[in-house]
Amino acid sequence: MHGRWTIGAVAVAAFMAGFGLRGVTSAGVHAQPGERVFEMRTYTAAPGKFDALKARFRDHTLKYFEKHGMTNVGYWVPADAPKSENTLVYILAYPSRDAAKKSWAAFRADEGWQQVVKESQKDGSLLANPPESVFLVPADFSPLK
Repeated sequence: MHGRWTIGAVAVAAFMAGFGLRGVTSAGVHAQPGERVFEMRTYTAAPGKFDALKARFRDHTLKYFEKHGMTNVGYWVPADAPKSENTLVYILAYPSRDAAKKSWAAFRADEGWQQVVKESQKDGSLLANPPESVFLVPADFSPLK
């Protein structure tokens, strides 16, 4: 099983790397100014906290993201254990990388959101480690732009 997960992880990483190869120059990959960007985020829940993490997203987070200009593209839980027991992956879209930065700043500063976090973490952090974040730009052949 471990070998299959490693091969699967490599395949997903290769796919996502290919997904983000728009705007390649000799200086590397970059988003054009004002170009729509996507952010893939991965959260790993602390032991015993996955249901609480999903509830916080379901009941609060998506609404706050929308309030602050973030587009909820999709949310996923891995199909197979052990990651299906503690991992949430989602993608947000923004009009530009600058818009993403501004949206996150406003989101984090929102007093309502701060109260949600405080309440949801009264028995300890919901996360085992900080979220992973990858910004993506659509490939020229991507149906989703």
